[in-house]
Amino acid sequence: MKTLALVCLTALLSGCDGSSSTQALGTLERDRIAQTAVINEVVIALPVSKGSVVEKGTILVKLDDTYQKAIVAQVQAEVLQAQANVDKLIKGPRDEEIAASKASVAGAKANKLEAQATYQRSKTLVSKKLASQADLDQALANRDSASATLNSAQQNLNALLAGNREEDIRIAKAELQTEQAKLAAEMKKLSDLTIIATQNGILDNLPWNLGERVTAGSPVAILLANKAPYARVYIPETSRIHVNVNDKLTIHVDGLDKTITGTVSWVSSDPAFTPYYALNQEDRSHLMYLAEIQLPVEYATLPSGVPVQVDLP
Repeated sequence: MKTLALVCLTALLSGCDGSSSTQALGTLERDRIAQTAVINEVVIALPVSKGSVVEKGTILVKLDDTYQKAIVAQVQAEVLQAQANVDKLIKGPRDEEIAASKASVAGAKANKLEAQATYQRSKTLVSKKLASQADLDQALANRDSASATLNSAQQNLNALLAGNREEDIRIAKAELQTEQAKLAAEMKKLSDLTIIATQNGILDNLPWNLGERVTAGSPVAILLANKAPYARVYIPETSRIHVNVNDKLTIHVDGLDKTITGTVSWVSSDPAFTPYYALNQEDRSHLMYLAEIQLPVEYATLPSGVPVQVDLP
């Protein structure tokens, strides 16, 4: 019904003075920028009132960031821990650790020598039948245990002297990068809780009130681009072939005495309703094509929603 009314008005405009000129009807519009919430949180501040002119970067809405700050602090601690692990692996063991390991090796060697000597004495006593076979077996077990302890201590010392494996260092670095990426993501969520204007404009609406909990994905601030509006009009099918992008057209704005020359920025390739191939020649003349005609920047103060008429070639 709305489109049919536009068609009728177009016909009246084109025939009211006997002229063959055609006009397209529409309104002045601006791009609407809906800024949404990424997390379910409570609105704690609305520093700018609706209808205000704002500049890019102006804070429009603040959501409660207490919980998100706690998450960021936790991830920051995990990053520090991962960084410390990388530094530890790169630096290798401390001199004190190497010294302690060397002392363990020396002690293990002494224990082995003592166990070996005890075994030899027990072996001699058994041959002279001055000790039992059980004593000899115990001495042998002690010698083998001391030998194993020495070998373990020596291997630990060798590992400390050789330093950490390159593979372990790469794993630690990868874990650090993972934690850093998590921190960046959580920091982004934190910054998104403060809704700022992404460009100059007019704050058209604040859908949520102070103290309400917004839902993720819902608009929390709606801006109108603060630049010259464009005329959004419907072009009749009979004039569509003569209108192209970058064409200069004359615009009549209701309430404005002088005309404005605008530039066609976009024309729809699809008609507003039934496809042309399903219509006869008479019906096709009723098709309408949506178009946008940009006004010069000096008309930035014109309000949105004002009716306009555009002269078509």
